[in-house]
Amino acid sequence: MDKLPPTDFKPSISVFFPAYNDAGSIGTLVKQALALLPRCTDDYEVLVINDGSTDGTAALLDNLAHAEPHLRVIHHPVNRGYGGALRTGFLHATKDLVFYTDGDGQYDVNELATLLPLLSDEVDVVNGYKRKRSDNQRRIVLGGAYKLLARTLFGLPIRDVDCDFRLLRRSAIQSIELVSTSGCICTEMVYKLHTAGYRFTETPVHHYARLHGQSQFFTLRRVARTASDFFALWLKLVVWQRLSLSEAKDRKQTVTEQV
Repeated sequence: MDKLPPTDFKPSISVFFPAYNDAGSIGTLVKQALALLPRCTDDYEVLVINDGSTDGTAALLDNLAHAEPHLRVIHHPVNRGYGGALRTGFLHATKDLVFYTDGDGQYDVNELATLLPLLSDEVDVVNGYKRKRSDNQRRIVLGGAYKLLARTLFGLPIRDVDCDFRLLRRSAIQSIELVSTSGCICTEMVYKLHTAGYRFTETPVHHYARLHGQSQFFTLRRVARTASDFFALWLKLVVWQRLSLSEAKDRKQTVTEQV
């Protein structure tokens, strides 16, 4: 596994935001990131993955990109889902480190500065966890149930897989294959990084009420889709993998006994 350079070296950073109908918040996030990053590194980029937005997100981002040389905008012609947006972001990131958070403005981009010192030689992923979730009771209950299930069924090494405020080594995230298109991509990502031997640490971050638009995730259709994908992922990555290992062990034992 790659080691970080000496502490006086500032690694390059890719920051990206998945955005879907986030015209009210994404411009502010981009400007905050562009103001913060020069204080963190000499080599950086900001990417926004416009996931088929139908509001003014695309036009706003294109206007910003004309004025900001460090900003790249990638447009999905149609909505590919949260997982599809994250996969595009990870694929197009080019710097040593990759940080992402959502385009709805519920996290403070400036708290990236508290994550960077935690990415040491012994750590490959710094995962935020919400100090307090600023959502309605329904979302808090659903989110808590999801986190509990994810940790229990997948054996995840972090407490808040639902906190999309993450700093990773690009070599780590680009070494695994992600296939999810729904919100359960975060469970898939953390599980695959963990089983590949990458190391995690956590730190608390603030979570704020959404000021613009409405969540696209907490609709009946999307929750049902995520639940279906979640259990299909568990069957594929955990249950079937254990069955395959058990069968392989039994075959090996049979061969040994025959010999």
